[in-house]
Amino acid sequence: MIADKHRILVIAPHTDDGELGCGASIAKFVEQGKDVYYAAFSICEESVPEGFPKNILEIEVKEAIKKLGIKQENLIVKKYPVRKFYSHRQEILEDMVVIDREIKPDLIFMPSCFDIHQDHSTVFEEGRRAFKKSSILGYEFMWNNFSFETTCFCVVNQQQIDKKIEAIEEYKSQGHRFYSTKKVVTGLATYRGLQISEEYAEAFQAIRWIVR
Repeated sequence: MIADKHRILVIAPHTDDGELGCGASIAKFVEQGKDVYYAAFSICEESVPEGFPKNILEIEVKEAIKKLGIKQENLIVKKYPVRKFYSHRQEILEDMVVIDREIKPDLIFMPSCFDIHQDHSTVFEEGRRAFKKSSILGYEFMWNNFSFETTCFCVVNQQQIDKKIEAIEEYKSQGHRFYSTKKVVTGLATYRGLQISEEYAEAFQAIRWIVR
């Protein structure tokens, strides 16, 4: 079913969201020769920890996508203010429409409808408008979800999990986040794998799936 998905776009409200939500799947698709793009809509300058430059997340995302195998020219970075996406939802939608027109993605990864973070929910709402002609999978954030709909699984292996962890570890400025630890990342992948009798997996909400 993934054979007809050649151009894959990962939408990250904030830098590192894509790696956390579907990093191992990204590594798998790159290995399969898929053309993977990464669009981050905020570098969170307003909430950068003390001691780091304001643009540190823009620097870190460039290093993180290298670990996953994404080409630097396939990275798109916007600078919307963190936690204020709702006030910029029309501009975000317009940016997404341009990205859709230029990239013509077959498959989109973005936050799910279960994600309660205010920026993530805005990206979900505008993303399903902008990319309604493409297949869309919503990635999970356990710490943002009251519940989650596991209607799609991507089987991944140890090497791909390791690449996900290596990518996340490039975010030195976010090292204090408990959910980005190797233990949590591996634990979730193990649990999702257990649900489908595999060693590791990443789970997604099937928002829209188009078979051509």
